[in-house]
Amino acid sequence: MKAVVVVAHPDDEVLWCGGFVLLNPEFEWTIIGLSRASDPDRRPRFFNVLLKLNAKGALGDLDDGPDQVPLMPMLVDQTILELCSDKIFDLVITHSPFGEYTYHRRHIEVSQSVIRLVQHGFLKTNELWFFAYSDNEKSHLPQPIVTADLKIPLPNNIWQQKYNLITQDYGFGPSTFEAMTTPKTESFWSFNTDKDKTIHLAKIEEKINESIGAV
Repeated sequence: MKAVVVVAHPDDEVLWCGGFVLLNPEFEWTIIGLSRASDPDRRPRFFNVLLKLNAKGALGDLDDGPDQVPLMPMLVDQTILELCSDKIFDLVITHSPFGEYTYHRRHIEVSQSVIRLVQHGFLKTNELWFFAYSDNEKSHLPQPIVTADLKIPLPNNIWQQKYNLITQDYGFGPSTFEAMTTPKTESFWSFNTDKDKTIHLAKIEEKINESIGAV
């Protein structure tokens, strides 16, 4: 099983799906982060985490400044393709087109880019999964969405490994957003690209909205 995780920042891969990666060490994992390649602190931490996840990967250096100036879609697409040495996978996992909490432009831009690349065949995959978390407009820390397609409770030992990656390897203290958020259940929206022949942003957003509205 060849799987790739495409995220905006180093640490997103652990926070939102690190437990699933740890539960499936037999997968051939690739992890792509699109920012912080020139960050002297975050870059080495990312590659150290890859070793512990038994994954290969690459880090880009797209702007991630506090202003969050919108990125050109073509630039995001090109960056993903340059960082991905392989283009054919059994599973692609990335951010939700709505993000995991209110409101992170980079998460949404990455999700939209992955959807475009799959839609137009630049990335090929059997399964396309999106992180399924929400903070209900900042009313609480991000939590798994109960109507998500897949909900994976993590065994205590796996969650502890994931938490250690966040707090020890990435260095986030126990009172930080990342440490307090670290989900004990991971959840995903899933699309089978054989069954869902038309993979595009509007279709994916419609399915997610309908599921959330059914709660």
